[in-house]
Amino acid sequence: MSKFGVLVMGPAGAGKTTFCSALIQHLRHNKRSCFYVNLDPAAEDFAYEPDLDIKDLISLEDVMEEMGLGPNGGLIYCFEFLLENLDFLTEAIDPLTEEYLIIIDMPGQIELYTHIPVVPALVKHLTRTGALNVNLCAAYLLESTFVIDRAKYFAGTLSAMSAMIMLEVPHVNVLSKMDLVKGSVPRKELKRFIDPDTSLLDDDPSDTDAAILSSRDSGADPSTSESLMAGESFKRLNRAVAQLIDDFSMVSFLQLDVQDEDSVGAILSYIDDAIQYHEAQEPREPNDELENVWEDTEMS
Repeated sequence: MSKFGVLVMGPAGAGKTTFCSALIQHLRHNKRSCFYVNLDPAAEDFAYEPDLDIKDLISLEDVMEEMGLGPNGGLIYCFEFLLENLDFLTEAIDPLTEEYLIIIDMPGQIELYTHIPVVPALVKHLTRTGALNVNLCAAYLLESTFVIDRAKYFAGTLSAMSAMIMLEVPHVNVLSKMDLVKGSVPRKELKRFIDPDTSLLDDDPSDTDAAILSSRDSGADPSTSESLMAGESFKRLNRAVAQLIDDFSMVSFLQLDVQDEDSVGAILSYIDDAIQYHEAQEPREPNDELENVWEDTEMS
């Protein structure tokens, strides 16, 4: 029996847990079943209590205290420990039917998705190549305020593309927190960031030749971070990154405002398409639900 799930990823502060909560609320309003899994061993506050929480297996605080590790090293240790105890996931997820959408909330350390093979190993266990046979889609969230700084936007886009290549599952890339930029960035300008390309660097508002010239004339130290960020080498690096993303042509973004239920529903529809959720559901007659209501009324 197939199962269906979404892996919610992205850098710290991108709004992953908030999106998971909005998704759960939307599913409940539409009378769809979901199973919420928290795999962030440092997370504490939830709008909806997780059905399965990695902290019941291992917590980052305990690892840092007992092993003497920092936050990043401790997080990697937690995931390595999870991979050694995959029954923790299997026993909870295996009984679920195809009616459920499994929502997996991931931590924000992007090295887990980009160049450490921990999460790819976890994904293999969850998907059809592993034990659980989950039709899995990854939702990679990037904060929409990144569009104000083109260099940061392309760096975030590169991390999304790296995750796509590493995980090898269908991806939905999302610009989150759209409510924070809608008043400051024109809608026509926002549309340019849906499909990243190098032309975004041609009119970068932060790239002012006057600022570069003034810093040179003032005798600024060329080794300072300000000089490096304004210099030609940094611009060439950004253009090389942008060209790489353009050459692969893998990444495009959807826009998300969690305060708008239609926006959450639109993201969910893309996720459903990616995991082929509706194709696996049994067709129902239009009067099925009405008949169930009548039966309940008669019994009462």
